[in-house]
Amino acid sequence: MTVTTPSTALRALPVLGPNRALKVPSTVEHKLDNGLTVIALRRSSVPLVEIRLRVPFAQADLARAALLTQTVLSGTSTMSTVDIAAELQKVGGGLSAGADPDRLLISGNALVDGLDRLLDILAGVLTDASYPGEEVDTERSRLVDRIRVAQSQPSHLARVALLKRMYGAHPYAIQTPAPEQVAAVVPDELRALHGERLHPAGATLVIVGDLEPEQAIASAERMLAKWNGGGSPAELPPVPALEPGPLTLVDRPDSVQSSLRLALPAVSRKHPDHAALQLANLVFGGYFSSRWVENIREDKGYTYGPHSLIEHAVAGSALVVSAEVATEVTGPALLETLYELGRIASLPPKDDELEQARQYALGTLQLGMSTQAGLAGLVSTYAGFGLRLDYLAEHAARLAKAGKDEVAAVAAQYLAPARAAAVVLGDAAKVESGLAALTAVQRSS
Repeated sequence: MTVTTPSTALRALPVLGPNRALKVPSTVEHKLDNGLTVIALRRSSVPLVEIRLRVPFAQADLARAALLTQTVLSGTSTMSTVDIAAELQKVGGGLSAGADPDRLLISGNALVDGLDRLLDILAGVLTDASYPGEEVDTERSRLVDRIRVAQSQPSHLARVALLKRMYGAHPYAIQTPAPEQVAAVVPDELRALHGERLHPAGATLVIVGDLEPEQAIASAERMLAKWNGGGSPAELPPVPALEPGPLTLVDRPDSVQSSLRLALPAVSRKHPDHAALQLANLVFGGYFSSRWVENIREDKGYTYGPHSLIEHAVAGSALVVSAEVATEVTGPALLETLYELGRIASLPPKDDELEQARQYALGTLQLGMSTQAGLAGLVSTYAGFGLRLDYLAEHAARLAKAGKDEVAAVAAQYLAPARAAAVVLGDAAKVESGLAALTAVQRSS
């Protein structure tokens, strides 16, 4: 028998090729007489169509908004929730709804030849949702249970504390209603909220699929013309400036882990610093090969899944750093996090790590557009910020162009540890002294 011994010589990785300009598909856009903006584009990979309807929903009552998203598809005056599901099934499709502090989003898909029926059902829901009492009772109970479960989860509690720390009295500070608030909502309140806020003024419908864009827009105009054109979206004030100050410690007695959260200033997608800040964040902690992940996961084993990302909302943006660490290493994990922030803020990235981050960022853009659903989601998201798909090509060009000096300057401005607002959720009796050795600490009120 012959035994083959693998060569000890490692084959060199091929050199990365030059960055190519990102090509984005062309779109067709039309504003209907009722105020709805329709954006359509062709993606012929599969014989399906994706739709995304984004309706401005800022400053809506949290409890009512949360329950509305669970029940808006529960029936109309002529169709029950079962009827709606059956009709959607006939065209191989579905509809779902969700909301965040900025918008209500209804997502759907179907076979291409089912687009008219999909939009017809959507129009029926938008103009005639009935919020039947039995369905509201069922979904209300489910939502209350989900909120109560979330309130027992460290990640949720840490997020709640961080939002409060970041936003103070701003509406973004509270994004989950209390269970008792949801339990008090009745169908008439949902109907009233629907009538007040679900209007096409300021709304955007995105259609992506294996069809001609003009045909898709014609379908939307035909099926959604009856949607009421009234309504006026509520405006949110800009978010307050981030206040660093002492670390906020939220006590969770007997917890075996601590939830570490830091918020740092960031900029909107339209800001000239955005591309360089995205690269700086990737070098710091924004993907698996980043410095921070290498430090506290690979080298020291403090945590399994640390990550940092830039969160964009209509009223402002922030960079959020998150990690779950064992109680006994809470202080050391914070120390290494502050160290890595200080390093990225004071030393320019190396050529190879910047290039690796750049390739990751550009590749992620390409992947985001690789499916109909991903493309529809991108177009809808950007539309909510007053952007169109050509923004992606411009952003990719800025990512490709940003050099070490630009990335270093942006990192120094936004990622310095002195600019961070920190929150730790954990067993205060065990972690407070270690944290206090690094920074000022205040207990959460």
